[in-house]
Amino acid sequence: LSLFPGGSDCSISFISHVLGKVCIHGRQKEILGVLVPALTELTRSDCIWQRICWQLLERVPDRCMEPVVLGFVQRAPGADVLSRLLGNLVVKNKKAQFVVTQKVLLLQYSHTTAVLQTLLGYLSLDGLRRALLLTVLQELLDTWGSSSAVKHSPPEQQLYISKAILICLSLLKEPEIESCRQELLAGMMEGVKCHLDSSLPRLRRLGMVVAEAISSRLSTEGPALKFEYEDDDETRELKSLLVQTPSLCAVPSLPDDDRSEEAAAAQPLVPEGNKKSQTAAPVMPEEESDAELDSDDDLVPYDMSEDKELKTKAPVYIRDCIEVLTGSEDVDKWEATVRALEGLVRRNPAATREVSVELAKILLHLEEKTCIEGFVELRQRAQVAVLTTDPIPVSKYLTSQFYSLNYSLRQRMDILDVLVLAAQELSCPKFHGKTKHSGAQKLHIQLLPGSDSSKDWRRIVDERIKSKTRRFHTGHCPMEVASSPNEFSSVAGHFFFPLIQHFDRPLTTFDLLGEDHLVLGRLVHTLAVLMYLAVNTVAVTAMGKALLEFVWTLRFHTDSYVRQGLLSCVSSLLLSVPAQLLLTDMTEELLEAQSWLGDVVEKDPDGDCRRLALQNLLLMENLKKKLEAVPS
Repeated sequence: LSLFPGGSDCSISFISHVLGKVCIHGRQKEILGVLVPALTELTRSDCIWQRICWQLLERVPDRCMEPVVLGFVQRAPGADVLSRLLGNLVVKNKKAQFVVTQKVLLLQYSHTTAVLQTLLGYLSLDGLRRALLLTVLQELLDTWGSSSAVKHSPPEQQLYISKAILICLSLLKEPEIESCRQELLAGMMEGVKCHLDSSLPRLRRLGMVVAEAISSRLSTEGPALKFEYEDDDETRELKSLLVQTPSLCAVPSLPDDDRSEEAAAAQPLVPEGNKKSQTAAPVMPEEESDAELDSDDDLVPYDMSEDKELKTKAPVYIRDCIEVLTGSEDVDKWEATVRALEGLVRRNPAATREVSVELAKILLHLEEKTCIEGFVELRQRAQVAVLTTDPIPVSKYLTSQFYSLNYSLRQRMDILDVLVLAAQELSCPKFHGKTKHSGAQKLHIQLLPGSDSSKDWRRIVDERIKSKTRRFHTGHCPMEVASSPNEFSSVAGHFFFPLIQHFDRPLTTFDLLGEDHLVLGRLVHTLAVLMYLAVNTVAVTAMGKALLEFVWTLRFHTDSYVRQGLLSCVSSLLLSVPAQLLLTDMTEELLEAQSWLGDVVEKDPDGDCRRLALQNLLLMENLKKKLEAVPS
């Protein structure tokens, strides 16, 4: 790096062209791995080397500017170092400005959080570049609030954009927030609506976290937005981005010595203040609390050691339960009935069948009168017990109510939950007269709002594929499990066909193909599970044909959650319908589906959809090889 031999002037344009040429030909890592650390050290205290570095980058040809700038951004250890190396390159060069403000932030999403903090911190460390920071924030909010972007971009890109927005917010000062308050508010309202409309819980949480952050910066006086969601590592990381790191909080115009002196002078003040508050605070409350307690010392507490809690006896007949649930004002008796109903139904199947539809109707409309722990689960287990006790009439009632008027989306999704759990219980083997409930409880579709309903289903499909894969190994032979009839076999059609009939008929308050795509996604996943559980049943071929036609109708749906369910339907169809019937009865449909699956693998923006499509293609290939191996 000795550029001035003998003290004579020289041009570094040639070096700039060489640097650009090397980077654009794929040797960016090798050259910048050496150059960036050396320039970082040389520019630390020498302003001449800073100007040399600026000239070196400004004279890089435009066609080579992107790999050079991107390499410096990725390898700079912090925003202040990047500011020394690049200077105001983004202000002077349009190509560099496009790379920094557009390509890295909006068109790519593979960079780490540290790179984002370095890049946006670099824009905030100079007055000329801070205008670009505001522009970048506005463009990020426009993308974050675009319904098309939320639907068609992968969740990883939405997370990347959310991180960039929060970092920008942490770098803005109050006057800058005031200058763009209306734009920030409008972007927040549009973005939170798009994210809350999403069927994916991860995107909904992203919308809540970012909206809370924007609201906290805008609401200087009134209360800020507050949502209810479960904190995880992702949300905690997002919230931590609102706090500036010390390197970004430092004033760039101060010399290094002045900064260290100010920091050293400020450090002792904090612990001293803490010590004073810690020693002074306990004195007054102790005296006050003693004075207050003096007046209560004369009161003698009652002896309640032998007191027993009075328990309300639950009804012992099904009809008595109906009377309590519909007309009783006794809250304790109502609570006891809700807790005891499931066991009562399972112990009295004959009495339950007499009033099964009436009881199913009461449970579907049952609302919580008092605060009962686990009320939703208690009600659901009672519904499952009624449905498994008398499957045909109760399933006919529930499936008819799914497409009826005057039901909330929550009630419609409750119907789907109950159908899936009951189908799982009916298809599971029974031992010694008792149903194996543990398996039934494992499979559920979004019991709580916000859980991901497709994960359990995918796990079951993966296990089914694993069970059909041949492996040669040595060891003890597994013990055979006793077999029993599949009770779901005779009633599978009653669960399946009514749900698939009227999905394309919009009602006044319910439109599956319109804005109620969350319920459509739940319906699609429910059909996939019912198809999977109908293996080896008489109606499985007819169910497979109807399901494949249903999938073909919705294959281009814009919601990724719905597309995941459709691909799960294809998996369940391939696993449940016998291979010979697939090739004889559905040959043309499968060929068309194979072409569509290939397009999904190559073009779908959602990673889960691509994985499921590839899994289905492998299943088709395995079926083909299996049939070729069978002698004719």
